[in-house]
Amino acid sequence: MPYINIKVTDTNVTKDQKRLLIEGATELVVRILNKNPATTHVVIDEIPLENWGFNGTQTVATKT
Repeated sequence: MPYINIKVTDTNVTKDQKRLLIEGATELVVRILNKNPATTHVVIDEIPLENWGFNGTQTVATKT
């Protein structure tokens, strides 16, 4: 039973984009690992932008 955990920041990710991520991740493990899609679980965690960082720096929201 594959378990796929996708983490994204909580900015501007639509319901449709999440659906596409779940479909795409499932298709990937079915194609590459020959897994059963009925037992493949995908979880998307939305992380607040201020809880995200890279290169030793906290990510901050920019005003548009």
